[in-house]
Amino acid sequence: MTPLSGTILVTGGMGFIGSNFVRYLLTEHPGARVVNFDKLTYAGNPANLAEVASDPRYVFVPGDVCDPEGVAQALTAHAVDQIVHFAAETHVDRSIHGSADFIRTNVEGTRVLLDAARAVGVRRFLHISTDEVYGSLGPTGTSSEDAPLRPNSPYAASKTGADVLVRAYHVTFGVPAIITRTCNNYGPYQFPEKFIPLMIVNAVRGEPLPIYGDGLYIREWLHVWDHCRALATVLADGKPGDVYNIGSGDERANLEIVQEILRLTDRPDSLIRHVKDRPGHDRRYALDHRKMAEELGFTPAISLAAGLAETVEWYRRHESWWQAILSGTYRSYYQRQYGGTA
Repeated sequence: MTPLSGTILVTGGMGFIGSNFVRYLLTEHPGARVVNFDKLTYAGNPANLAEVASDPRYVFVPGDVCDPEGVAQALTAHAVDQIVHFAAETHVDRSIHGSADFIRTNVEGTRVLLDAARAVGVRRFLHISTDEVYGSLGPTGTSSEDAPLRPNSPYAASKTGADVLVRAYHVTFGVPAIITRTCNNYGPYQFPEKFIPLMIVNAVRGEPLPIYGDGLYIREWLHVWDHCRALATVLADGKPGDVYNIGSGDERANLEIVQEILRLTDRPDSLIRHVKDRPGHDRRYALDHRKMAEELGFTPAISLAAGLAETVEWYRRHESWWQAILSGTYRSYYQRQYGGTA
């Protein structure tokens, strides 16, 4: 991989994948400067990057991707020449309860960024998307980069809208944009409404682990550090106008993941509680990610077994981080979603 240099604006850099990517850039690419542009919504946590706050190659700029003036000022004031766009509403369950914020942030926010990128002439615009834009698969097969986009949730639809807008700005205006679509990520600093951290936190606390329906929904899992490494590779060497699937080939049913978390935390399977399924729940996602290996030489390095054990241990050692989250609005959300006590 070509070493990264220059000034990189990371939107949503206080979130789960964004904060890990900021940390990855500062650790592995000494020639890069990072401008973290984040609105600090419920999932944007300054504690995620507290240890890099004084790094001279890092600056935090509070701002909303839907604010054209704020975005333009951040790009010009810091001489940004590359954008990595994570900022998004991402939780499927929340999109089912209300989609307005998803359309605003994920579609309109992407348009604002694209216009700003075009105005200042950035040399790379990397848009982070999801395997959910491809929709549900049957028991076999994978989604390639040229598969039809068939989103089934308001979240997936909003990301699909952003994806096609990015493509249109590349074709129409020549914005040097690249799209990546990843499978489910896991690892440190993930907000505990998401599946794996929710299950880990509840297991550590000895609380029931709520699992939708029969628990046999299948997802492909990628450790966030492998994802960060892949994104840096695409940012450095990817081809503008292209789409790159970033996957692992590591598929598991949700029930299997829960059972492994219970084993790692020495908790009984009796803590599993099947709850009412959510509407439009996609049965299976899986990515054809050969393009990353064949064109860019990237392959994941962290197995699911090793990564999950490491993640469980991280949550054990960082209880103060997640205890600070399990209050207020999170409790209200949890009760509404699962009918239990957080």
